[in-house]
Amino acid sequence: MSESPQRRAWRVTEPLHSMIYFVPEAPARYAELGVGPTDGYFASRGAGFGRVGPDVITATFYNFNPTLVARALPAVWEKTDPAAMARARLEAAGAALTRGLGAATLASPEVAEAATLARRAAEAAAAWPQGRPLFAAHLGLPWPDEPHLVLWHAQTLLREFRGDGHVAALLAAGIGGLEALVLHVASGDMDERFLRLSRGWGRDHWAGAAEALKIRGLIAEDSGVLTDAGRELRAEVEAVTDRLAQPAYDAIGTDACVRLAELTRPLSRTLVKAGMLSPASYTEGRS
Repeated sequence: MSESPQRRAWRVTEPLHSMIYFVPEAPARYAELGVGPTDGYFASRGAGFGRVGPDVITATFYNFNPTLVARALPAVWEKTDPAAMARARLEAAGAALTRGLGAATLASPEVAEAATLARRAAEAAAAWPQGRPLFAAHLGLPWPDEPHLVLWHAQTLLREFRGDGHVAALLAAGIGGLEALVLHVASGDMDERFLRLSRGWGRDHWAGAAEALKIRGLIAEDSGVLTDAGRELRAEVEAVTDRLAQPAYDAIGTDACVRLAELTRPLSRTLVKAGMLSPASYTEGRS
């Protein structure tokens, strides 16, 4: 089945947002506020909620060990505040994009055009905040002025819009947060060690979730890879996720989706080739 222009627009542009979870600029900015990398991740991504505790973040981020979240929140708010964390994240994004793509590229007409298209889609998505708490929280954050930061913020909104729909699809399929991670690894698309460590799950937690999925017939007993039923379920979840994300992109039209992907593909490829989305920093020196 061919990929729709709407999904392609999201997938191709996504590295411009998701690099923020891997680049050193983010923990460096959080450290200036006296906040460590993991605490900074939860506090910056959840800043739109305000001074919330661990329950809201655990519920909306979905696949993190609640114990890991509780170590960060609400204690981090004794060191800083949500507005400062949101600014730090945006500053980190700007610094990382400048390093990865260069100031001249970021000032190009192509980036400005991509920013305009992505913002149109993100603002259109604002008409559907119901049932999308993390997206709605980000709607309250101010828009930046520079085109490359507009593009980053717009893709952030679109990513959370899609992500909230993905959580709904997983819930409807009876797949919990940890189980979703195990299924992702069983598909062969992701490294177990990275997901397990970055989400705070121990080996016993992981093994227990894998056993439950084997009992359900979703992963194979011997190899640990997806069964036919597991592949079908993952495909169904992705199809529902695509359908729930589609209104934002339908609002700008197919031609605009195609154009957005054309504009952002070389930018995203440059970041990926530069290693700015590498999970190595999460796994080095950990077990």
